[in-house]
Amino acid sequence: MIDLKHYGYIEAEPPPIGLIPGRVTELQREQYTVITEHGEVTAVLKGTFYHTAVTREDFPCVGDFVFLQYNENGASRIAKLLPRRSKFSRADYSGHAVGYVKTILEQVVATNFDYVFIVSSLNWDFKVSRIMRYLTQARQSGSQPVVILTKADLISDFSAPLAEVQKNAPNVPVHVVSSHTGSGLDGLSEYLQPGKTVVFLGMSGVGKSSLLNALMNQEVMTVKAIREADSRGRHTTMHRQLFMLPSGAMVIDTPGMRELGLFGADDGISAGFNDVEELFTQCRFNDCRHQTEPGCAVLVALAGGSLAPEHWERYLVQKRENKFVDGKSGYLMNKRAWQKSIAMRHKSKKGGNKK
Repeated sequence: MIDLKHYGYIEAEPPPIGLIPGRVTELQREQYTVITEHGEVTAVLKGTFYHTAVTREDFPCVGDFVFLQYNENGASRIAKLLPRRSKFSRADYSGHAVGYVKTILEQVVATNFDYVFIVSSLNWDFKVSRIMRYLTQARQSGSQPVVILTKADLISDFSAPLAEVQKNAPNVPVHVVSSHTGSGLDGLSEYLQPGKTVVFLGMSGVGKSSLLNALMNQEVMTVKAIREADSRGRHTTMHRQLFMLPSGAMVIDTPGMRELGLFGADDGISAGFNDVEELFTQCRFNDCRHQTEPGCAVLVALAGGSLAPEHWERYLVQKRENKFVDGKSGYLMNKRAWQKSIAMRHKSKKGGNKK
């Protein structure tokens, strides 16, 4: 029998009769792999999920704890999604067009983790602005972000990029590692403790699969070569999957993202740019737009050099994007909730007419 406590499970409520707890370790299309006391099982969703879910957020994701009907002779059925203690979401711009308004969906990438490893390589594709976007969404997730700069063996001096990240994210741990030589990997042991879960996030080609292989002490993921022209890699991880490390910690590996769309990130933005928003309280006018108004603390800070122009611009870009996404996603969620309520009322009426 497997003890699910080793997989981070804490029983907040006893499972109903006929159900057992489990943790989702893999998702491919609509088929789940779930670790239970009986070992890994294949599972599908009960039909009630499709009738009650309003958004895709309501469906299980890798890292989720669930209650399921165990079937030793076939596919088990997931009956209930348990509350999440953390989740990492991104904006999915592949929503359907509604008239001339493009809808935006929430895509839950991973759940129930303790640390977010934002992985960025020290090659030509290194961009602090991209790291800052990941940090915003990581802060929104409710877990501790950690920046991992990989491929240290490929450059002779990484002091400049390291200093740039530390300057822009002063309260975030930053580690420089090489999966090829093993340099810096020992510094990650403080996060990789038994029962803890880490999610790997980053673009394709940054070395997430190589890092996972190094931490697993075996090749569990195939590593593909990057293009020399632009340092970009093809997607190695094709789906999300949870791995148990020899240390007893767990890693959720995710496919590389070309771009990270912010989703519901107001708190994450405020946490990452608290120095900027603190200036707002010092402006002469409460409705200051920070453009030409007299007594604007932001303009004074920009002129005096205490607020870097690029830092201010990143704040504005993230606020504009998050406002846009919230507006489009809110429209879709309200519409779907309305459609669900209409369908439920119609179903209730039909049931009443049969009596």
